[in-house]
Amino acid sequence: MAKRPVAKRPGAKRPGAERDVAKMAASVRDGDRKALARAITLIESTRADHRADADALLSALLPHSGKSVRIGISGAPGVGKSTFIEALGLHLTGSGHKVAVLAVDPSSKRSGGSILGDKTRMEELARDTAAFIRPSPAGKTLGGVARRTREAMLAAEAAGFDVIVVETVGVGQSETAVAEMTDMFVLLLSPGGGDELQGIKRGIVELADAILVNKADGEFMKAATQAAADYQSAVHMLRPASAAWVVPVRTCSALTGEGIAEAWAIVERYREVTAKTNAIAERRRTQAQAWMWSEIEDSLVMALRAHPKTRQRIAALEKQVAAGEVTPSQASRELIAAFRGGAGGKTP
Repeated sequence: MAKRPVAKRPGAKRPGAERDVAKMAASVRDGDRKALARAITLIESTRADHRADADALLSALLPHSGKSVRIGISGAPGVGKSTFIEALGLHLTGSGHKVAVLAVDPSSKRSGGSILGDKTRMEELARDTAAFIRPSPAGKTLGGVARRTREAMLAAEAAGFDVIVVETVGVGQSETAVAEMTDMFVLLLSPGGGDELQGIKRGIVELADAILVNKADGEFMKAATQAAADYQSAVHMLRPASAAWVVPVRTCSALTGEGIAEAWAIVERYREVTAKTNAIAERRRTQAQAWMWSEIEDSLVMALRAHPKTRQRIAALEKQVAAGEVTPSQASRELIAAFRGGAGGKTP
């Protein structure tokens, strides 16, 4: 009689997993772009067994990461982020750099997949062997930054990419998220001043380490120049994040390439200035600690939702909250009490 297969426990390592992860890590370190793509797919997986493999992979790659320039690019939809990133990326690869673009797309509510398709919007850069473009669905993550973007960034660094660009959806909350995982946050804006300036959230401008007004070409040249002057005045009225760095405001055209080289020069000047005060190293240490707590919060919520003691009460409590029969705070306390009691803790 044939032996019945033994059911694998959730999170248990499959046979040969350590060998496969070691092979993948070696390929990533060798700069294999296909291996890097597979590694990021593994990192983004929500399967318990994949998560264990991903953790092992990241542990193997971590000592080889951290040597890149991490740049966050954000701005409202339609501002030309992808066109700008492609122009900047081609400028950098032409100068001998290796560029990885982690572009976080809005997600389809039906399939959960990316719906903008950044590779199709950066066709020339996608064909460049010194570049790597990875569109990732934002999923349910607030702010349009994929939950595993930070880990994908480490993998890209281990693969030898010395410039990492994180592009966000730019829907209002993403600016804070991208600023908390990169060395420099660049805000891309469209031409227009006056009333448009009033619509820019102060908090977003305060986060920016550099502001670029895109589409400064043709009939928009005058408007872009005026917008840059307006934004520069606004920046001067805000308290600077660092006394050593004055946020520059410049115009550029991703379409013609005008101002792209200057944009990179701004990044280089920023790194020179911050290197003197050790600001980047301190920023990364703070980001790593925030990342840890973010993972703890996400993991606790997932565990609470999956726990038998709480899973059977969630739907009922959601209906009661929606009907106004129970306050959200009461419902949350009941779920936490059930979770803590079921997990072996004392109920409050």
